[in-house]
Formats: sequence, C-alpha cells, structure tokens
Amino acid sequence: MSRVGEKIKKARLDSKMTQKQLAKKLGVAESFVNDVEMGKRIINESLITRISKILDKNINDISMSIDEEALNEETVKPKAPIYTADSLSNKKGKPKEEVQDIWNEAFGDVLKNVPIFNYDMSKVVDNKKLPVISNKIEGHPQDKVFFLQIENDDMAGFRMRKGDLALCHFISDMEVNTICLIEVEGRKIIRKVKRLDNNKALLLNHNVDLDTETVLIKNVKFIARLDKLEILL
Repeated sequence: MSRVGEKIKKARLDSKMTQKQLAKKLGVAESFVNDVEMGKRIINESLITRISKILDKNINDISMSIDEEALNEETVKPKAPIYTADSLSNKKGKPKEEVQDIWNEAFGDVLKNVPIFNYDMSKVVDNKKLPVISNKIEGHPQDKVFFLQIENDDMAGFRMRKGDLALCHFISDMEVNTICLIEVEGRKIIRKVKRLDNNKALLLNHNVDLDTETVLIKNVKFIARLDKLEILL
C-alpha cells in the first residue's frame, strides 16, 4: 500500500465513509477507489484535492505524502530505458504509445470511449471520450449512449446540418415532442415526433420548407433519441 493510499483510506475511515460512498461522490467506480488505496493507481493533484475536500483532509498533508513517496521510491526506481536512433527507427512511436497507455489506465474509469455511428448503425465510424459520472454518461447507462453523425440537411430548420454530431441514447418506444432516429419502411431517418392520437404520429423535417408525414405508430421503429448536438463550424 502506498503512503497516499494509506492516508486516503485513513481519512475515509475517520469520516465513516465506505469506498462505495466515496466513489459515488467522486463519480468513479468503487474499484477505482480500492485500487488507489491499495497503491495500484496513481492519481493526479486535481483528484487528490477533490478527495481532500470530500473527506475534510488537509491538502498540504496529502500532497506532502506524495512528494515523500516519490523521494523514497527514487532509490529503488529502475532506470528509464534509453532509446537510441536505431531502436527508435525500429520501434517508431513506442515512447508515445507507452505514455498514452499510462494515461488510458489512469482515466479508464472516469472517461469512456463513446462510439460514433452513421444512420445504418452497421459499424463504428470513430470514438469520442466522455466523462463517466456515477457510472452514467449524461444521465444514461454507459452502454445506451452513442454519437450519430448527421448525414444530410433534412433537419436544417432544427439547426442540424450534415457533418454535425448528435449525442443520443437508445429507446424502444415513442417519446413525444422529441427528435429521434427512427426506421420507416426500411429507411433510417431523423425526425421530430409528435403524437396525433393513440395510433398515429406526425413526423416533421425541415430542410428548405417544413414537411410533415402522418404514419401509424406500429409501423415505426424508434431507435434512439437525440439529446445534444455538436455543430460543425
């Protein structure tokens, strides 16, 4: 167990707080707190400051313990590998990849790769990292959230144009007065949805003019609701 981990654990126990409670306040997984206390993870100063405020622990005391720990470890720390011109030419980019792996491990429990899809949802086009708070992303389960790449200007009147990214979450039923990705007659499209009665819905899109289409709700597959939009300037 590291000096930092020991102090965090002691402060947590003094505050009569469980690992699960501390993890919830930090917006991280319980396993992350356990790894920090066991010395398996290195946390940055910003996170230490947050932990200190939550546990009402003097930040200077914890920061000092980090410096002492680093000083003690320096005597047994293995020498960093020396990269020569030949080794770098044979393993080009290796140092950068190693650094990236460290960052990925450090933030693996607080940042998550959210997939970016096109309308047919057949493959992941790219990924974008978003913070995980209380095991959720933007208030939704992590596995229900994704980005949708806008493919046309059908919804330009709703400030949504080709190339923009929409943050979405999966749905299974109609949500009234929302903008959704739906499937109608084999076509996947984005439309604003309004309910007309128990059986019918009105689909709206707005490119140059506002267009409407009346459909039977039973003939529409509701795939996802669009929550936020990142516009392309």
